[in-house]
Amino acid sequence: MASTPQPPGVDVVRGAGDAVSGGLAAGRRRVVLAICCTSVFVVAMDATILNVGLPSIRSDLHAADSGLQWAVDAYSLVMASLLLFSGSMGDRFGRRRVFRTGLTLFSIGSLLCSLAPGLGWLTAFRMVQAVGGSMLNPVALAIITNTFTDHRERARAIGLWGGIVGLSLALGPVVGGLLVDTIGWRSIFWLNVPVGALALILAGRYLPESLAPRARRFDPAGQVLVAVTFGTVTYAIIEAPEAGWASPPTVAMFIASALALAGLVAWEKRRPDALLDVRFFRSAPFSGATAIAICAYAAMAGFLFLNTLYLQAVRGYSAMDAGLLTLPMAAVATLTSPISGRLVASHGPRPALIIAGIAIPASGVILSFLSSYESLAPVICAYVLFGVGFGMVSAPTTNIAVSGMPLAQAGVAGAIAGTSRQIGIALGVAVFGSVAAHRVTDGSGTAAIDPTSAPPWWIMTGCGLTIAALGVLTTGRWARETAARTAALFTPRPAPPEPEAPSPPPPAPSR
Repeated sequence: MASTPQPPGVDVVRGAGDAVSGGLAAGRRRVVLAICCTSVFVVAMDATILNVGLPSIRSDLHAADSGLQWAVDAYSLVMASLLLFSGSMGDRFGRRRVFRTGLTLFSIGSLLCSLAPGLGWLTAFRMVQAVGGSMLNPVALAIITNTFTDHRERARAIGLWGGIVGLSLALGPVVGGLLVDTIGWRSIFWLNVPVGALALILAGRYLPESLAPRARRFDPAGQVLVAVTFGTVTYAIIEAPEAGWASPPTVAMFIASALALAGLVAWEKRRPDALLDVRFFRSAPFSGATAIAICAYAAMAGFLFLNTLYLQAVRGYSAMDAGLLTLPMAAVATLTSPISGRLVASHGPRPALIIAGIAIPASGVILSFLSSYESLAPVICAYVLFGVGFGMVSAPTTNIAVSGMPLAQAGVAGAIAGTSRQIGIALGVAVFGSVAAHRVTDGSGTAAIDPTSAPPWWIMTGCGLTIAALGVLTTGRWARETAARTAALFTPRPAPPEPEAPSPPPPAPSR
């Protein structure tokens, strides 16, 4: 395959290991980490920053509650559908190049969102944002993984990266509340434009270029099946409160999603360069990390979606006050995220996951009694507990997803890890909102969301308990052995030595 031409002065890394840290000084490695973290910060924050602006958007754009769910979930759905494709794009065309393209699209999409004249346009422009964002998360993780090749140094770097992702998601309502009350809901998208432009300039100057040793072929059929799987199940969940959970359209969407998923698995097993290589899931730690991320981010997305509605619609707080009231959760997540990274580096992922699996269910139990609280004290206590749990879970899941895998597979592994987070966010908003909406309807028969309904919080409790169970199950000796066997599947075997040519027969003796 012909090499891709690169601009002068760009570090290009190919071949075995695909690692770059050997050629970069420690100071430049820290700059690379800072660029990746800054870019991913705004991308991840956009998954939750819109939450506190939902009441204002509903009033300004005359939107139904299901429309608000779509405004949030359109972003996560497109991200989840394209992350695998974007990860392979980075491996093929260069991670630096794809990273900068993603920054450009994300910034343009943000500007368009701020100008949206209606809810449909806002949802469409959120999808443009997500196309760019999908090029950032997996590629940034691949860049970090290939830049930091020392085990402990990489664990700390990934821990910081994972903590930044979790922190940005938690800070979204706080930043959004301040902007909505002071300027208006459109201003929450303005923040991304200068940050994206600055990151674009710095990426062009400091990021090294890296490519996978062998380019992966595109898989359009697999890409379509991924999008159909995620899109149909989310549509069914969001629209079920109005259409009916047992209605023909809802059932048809669930069946379509199941068939698409089965077709995806069958198709990918037959492809040599699969979009979603199912062999990754033979690793118990990797499969566990995927499930843990879905549970954790579903709990986080549902938590923020319902609580911002609760604080504004039920308690009557302004967007700024609602955002500030979630600050204890964000602050605790900020403090616990680096602690989690150090725990993972020193003791492995199990302690952090067990702490998360205790704190998140405790928060869910407290929030299940929201309708009976007159004081905010138990609510704030629940927010703090959730901050502890969520801050603990980001670093270990990210580290598990890429540890044990060859560096050449970092882009794909990172993409699957990012996909699981976005699936969790999309499902969290869809499931929590729809389960709460199932309990109450307005006079017109349109489903409305009751954030004090207990069932969503019991779901969050179940998510937390699942995290604890998987944290124990997927971090033992058996799990490590499955990870080693899976990594061996992706490690090229050395070619056998060629047999030596037979020695010529000795000359016949002369007579």
